[in-house]
Amino acid sequence: MNSKINSDPQSIEDRSFRIIEEEVPEPRPYSGAKWQVVRRMIHASADFDLLSLVHFQGNAVQGGLDALQSGCSIITDTQMVKSGITSTRMDKLGCEVKCFVSDPEVVQNAKQKQQTRSKLAVEKAIPDLRGGIFVVGNAPTALYSLLEIISRENLQPALIVAMPVGFVEAVESKDEVLKTDLPGITVKGRKGGSSLAAACVNSLAEMALNNG
Repeated sequence: MNSKINSDPQSIEDRSFRIIEEEVPEPRPYSGAKWQVVRRMIHASADFDLLSLVHFQGNAVQGGLDALQSGCSIITDTQMVKSGITSTRMDKLGCEVKCFVSDPEVVQNAKQKQQTRSKLAVEKAIPDLRGGIFVVGNAPTALYSLLEIISRENLQPALIVAMPVGFVEAVESKDEVLKTDLPGITVKGRKGGSSLAAACVNSLAEMALNNG
């Protein structure tokens, strides 16, 4: 083991950000708060393809920051995304992160109705959707269900983080978000996942705390 390596987490993170900025010199495809979001997502994945894949629409960043600073609810499609969102930041902001995919009522209804837990978990989250942040890192069915409910219930979330990953309906579900004027941060194409979705929220939370 190299004893010269600095093992302090903050020092490692700061150095990582410097490396990213050196490898992506200005002018960059994103600036300001958008760059901070994308930079943290690159940090979480070491994937520079994100420079052409992350799409911001509507009042995504400011809407997300305002919601976080007001102590909004954050709903995730999986426990993995929930676990990746830093709880200390959320506690300071007064935000609660919720995931209903393992809720006993959701599990029971999914068996009875022969529907996915991801879909029914979104139904369970309806009281939290208005003015909240909905984060999808894995399940396209959750994203489809979310868009259906928004239309049906005339809801307006503060932000949708749309980053399901994979080969089946991931691209198509994100394309449906891109067709709307809803505030969203999307990774276009097949890429996405829990770590990217969580990194996006963590970046916004850090900015919300620093600017609060």
